[in-house]
Amino acid sequence: MTHDVWVVATDPRRLASMAAAARGLGGRVTVVAIGERSVAEAAAASGADAVAWVETQARTPAEAYAPALARAVVEAAPRVVLAATTAEGRALLGWAAAALGASVVSGLTSVTADGDALLVERVGLGGRVIESFAVGAPLAGLFGGEDTPPPAGASAPIEPLALEPIDVRVEATVPVPGATGGVSTADRVVAIGRGLKAKGDLAIIESLAAALGGEIACSMPIADDFGWVAKERYVGRSGQQIAPRLYLAIGISGMPQHLEGVRDAKVVVGINTDPGARIFERAAYGIVGDLYEVVPALQHALGK
Repeated sequence: MTHDVWVVATDPRRLASMAAAARGLGGRVTVVAIGERSVAEAAAASGADAVAWVETQARTPAEAYAPALARAVVEAAPRVVLAATTAEGRALLGWAAAALGASVVSGLTSVTADGDALLVERVGLGGRVIESFAVGAPLAGLFGGEDTPPPAGASAPIEPLALEPIDVRVEATVPVPGATGGVSTADRVVAIGRGLKAKGDLAIIESLAAALGGEIACSMPIADDFGWVAKERYVGRSGQQIAPRLYLAIGISGMPQHLEGVRDAKVVVGINTDPGARIFERAAYGIVGDLYEVVPALQHALGK
């Protein structure tokens, strides 16, 4: 049995991955792109069959289109709806799932058809197991898979989709006190974890970040438990989700909830005393060593 799929997207990340996952169901794959034209163009290149573009109004957040999207989903009646694990994705998928009366699965990495049932896989228990289970359609899934490149030569038609937003407007955007806001957009990020022994030792991390022209970030315990770094700089599943060109993870073990925050980073470099640390599974480059020796050596090399 084939299943038509709607993929709801507000940015280009993981679009090709979601389209590829949807392809396994054998039905028509439609991306509903909510945002600027660039989102629709990325959707067209993702491998989907069609793109329905909702051009957002100025200062109107994507979530304002959730009720109208839910009505459109009910009318089209796809068997599966997917969205990325972002604040916007959760809001939009929640409305659609409620309207369809759909089963909801978070962290979905793959879905296939088995007759009328859908076989779903997702990572569970903090990345220690892969859960597999069968659910009935319709299904609403928050996608938790990795980002992959779009297929070569893919080009789907883009058609406008008129959805009326509810009366929600962004009135102001104000920086949070103590946060620069640079972590979310920085090309280079230097992050510190529990390998740091004392708050005063942050000075060597800050010096390295300055030498790289980057921003400071951290794992959750450094912000939440110790308070050494502003919470707005915590990277992880419930913190910042960033996509820098370089992510330097210092003294960070690499638990799945942290790595989810940097799944879109282009190059990850890990520094850890434990050669079996999970960060090395994700890192393009790894240094097994004491950060108190490695970080000054790196800064010295950069100074040259």
